[in-house]
Amino acid sequence: MGFRRGVPVRSLDKIIRSVQAFGREFSRKAVAAEPRIPAIGVALGGGFARGMAHIGVLKVLEEEGIPIGMIAGTSVGALIGAVYCSGLSIKELEHVAQSCRFTTFARWTVSRYGFASNDRMVTFLRRNLKVTNFEQLRIPLGVTATDFNSGEGVVFHSGSIIDPVRASCAYPGMFLPVEIRGRYLVDGMLSHPVPTQPLIEMGADRVVAVHLRGNWSKEGTPRHLFDVIGQSFAIAQDQMSHLWRGAADVLVEPDVSGFAYDDFKRAGDLVRAGEAAMRAALPEVRKWMEVPAQGPVVAKAKNRPTVARPAPMPAD
Repeated sequence: MGFRRGVPVRSLDKIIRSVQAFGREFSRKAVAAEPRIPAIGVALGGGFARGMAHIGVLKVLEEEGIPIGMIAGTSVGALIGAVYCSGLSIKELEHVAQSCRFTTFARWTVSRYGFASNDRMVTFLRRNLKVTNFEQLRIPLGVTATDFNSGEGVVFHSGSIIDPVRASCAYPGMFLPVEIRGRYLVDGMLSHPVPTQPLIEMGADRVVAVHLRGNWSKEGTPRHLFDVIGQSFAIAQDQMSHLWRGAADVLVEPDVSGFAYDDFKRAGDLVRAGEAAMRAALPEVRKWMEVPAQGPVVAKAKNRPTVARPAPMPAD
């Protein structure tokens, strides 16, 4: 039997193996006990000017240290999601919101397809985006739109950000459709009013759904054609809400009932409405930070409803 500094080699090897085994077991238990932070996705629905409330929701999540793993946006939710995911700070977002008006994004035009073009959104996005491609974003983003001819929901994850956001905001009857790769696309709210399902497909464990519920017009006689179109879509969306609610873990509904669809001048009040609604939902979201690894997060995600969707479409 060989010796090493007075200790039998076999005995020394046995001691080493025991120490290594203990270390592995200790590490395994430590990892098992360590909470696993779930991948949290935030679904931002449409609402035109009321979408400024999304800024308040994101502000609270950021202030409370809740990690946002990914965002999916529809219409104004896509617009705010894109700018935020590109790297614009909440403070910068609030400043931009204060200066927005309808004409920031829209230009009246004469067309049989709509009364306005949202091509001014190109200038707005180029001025405010920190990056212009999905692959460069600091937070993964999904932008929804709807194929006008087939009715299919389209989700963009790659290529240029600008045209997909324009398509997501192309409200039927008001804005002209946007053509991307030979497909005519309109507002994502027709297929994904609140894009919770795209977040599941992106890999989210938990989903915060932000729904801007409110009548398009105030009570009484419609003011014009846009009130008729907008209120009709609002009614249809309420009837279809079960399609996206089933994929949400927490529903956040800022109180935007007192705001008109074009109330851009009240951006500050809308941001505060978003803050208040998100703070009310914080206790439930904080519970997610306490879930141990391999625990209920994974099991719950597997039990979510699944809906077949077309493959993501590149923008260019």
